[in-house]
Amino acid sequence: MPPSPSPDALDATFWDKTSQKYAQSPIADQAGYERTLKKTLSLLTPAFSVLELGCGTGGTAISLAPSVKRFLATDLSGGMIDIAKGKTDAAIPGLEFRVGTAEALAAAKEKEQFTAVVAYNYLHLVRDMPTTLKSIHSLLAPGGLFISKTVCIREMTFGGVLGSVGIPVMRMVGLAPFCASFGVEDLKSRIQEAGFEIVEVEYHGTKGRDARPFVVARKVGGA
Repeated sequence: MPPSPSPDALDATFWDKTSQKYAQSPIADQAGYERTLKKTLSLLTPAFSVLELGCGTGGTAISLAPSVKRFLATDLSGGMIDIAKGKTDAAIPGLEFRVGTAEALAAAKEKEQFTAVVAYNYLHLVRDMPTTLKSIHSLLAPGGLFISKTVCIREMTFGGVLGSVGIPVMRMVGLAPFCASFGVEDLKSRIQEAGFEIVEVEYHGTKGRDARPFVVARKVGGA
């Protein structure tokens, strides 16, 4: 009997299957997304080396990469990365697309370090947030920035029901990936416990109640 697929493999398969549909879907809150990009750009300088986690089909990377020295955009899904690489406007100096995760990069024999790590709509999709955050911490140079925007399901209307019933049922029938349920204070605490100080928290949504805090955190301690 063959071994069961790993959780990462299951997640990658889900996103591979949905990559084409994802690529064709419009951004739900374009104004909010543009505000996030503008704020992120204000935190970066041309000397920065940036890692993006969960880059999807590369739209954010293409927007941010021209403003920094190096930009490594990664995603668990090879399907997503293939689409990102195929975009004609992705020929930007210093921009690289690669299949990868924070954990895999942190465990690499020749581990790279970055001035900033960017992760939009990522942390709620990881299965072991403490390990992911510790990996991100290790990938940052001293004083480096972790910039994230994360869905906090518990802050949403009917979020408790969605997190405990709705998403698990959707996962069972292949209509949703793994998705963790937590609140804003939970998120902030976990980031701090991983060795970061919270610099600022903003809300960029322009449609209804925004349950995705934009968090800027700075690495403290460690090499």
